[in-house]
Amino acid sequence: MILPVYAIGFPVLRQKAKEITPDYPELNQLIADMYETMYASNGIGLAAPQIGLGIRLFITDGSEIDDIQPEGFKQVFINPEILEEFDTRWDYEEGCLSIPTVRADVNRHSKLVIRYFDEHFKEHVEEYDGMAARIIQHEYDHLEGILFTDRITPLKRTMLKTKLNNIAAGRVNVQYKMKFAKR
Repeated sequence: MILPVYAIGFPVLRQKAKEITPDYPELNQLIADMYETMYASNGIGLAAPQIGLGIRLFITDGSEIDDIQPEGFKQVFINPEILEEFDTRWDYEEGCLSIPTVRADVNRHSKLVIRYFDEHFKEHVEEYDGMAARIIQHEYDHLEGILFTDRITPLKRTMLKTKLNNIAAGRVNVQYKMKFAKR
């Protein structure tokens, strides 16, 4: 089922998400719905807070990105914890399904080590780099109540203020199902 993506302005996008256990209700269906929602929105990642759930869960699928490693990079991350971010930092233009039509350069580390559970609650500790690391950092930020616009310069954020308020109010044209905070 395609779920609505919550737009900037909802409190759930600003709260630190809570861990879940293997007996979380309908977890497999939730993951399937999140993938369906992400694909319908042309996204490459989606965090549970973006669909109104304050839980530590996000999904990724980088198969549309050239040269991404690991190949395709389709993964479920439950209760993730970034253990280390390292190596060079680089700017790259990011966007977000919760903030449609806004894009900006974000400076992030090029490598990270993360501990997480997959959809079977098998624990992993893995290192990612490049675009896979960037996607993880972006989605992980959602679990910490951080949006990519928090990571841009104050001047750029000020320049986007009206646009962000318009998005929160639903004054934006999107081609996917959304829920707006101030309608």
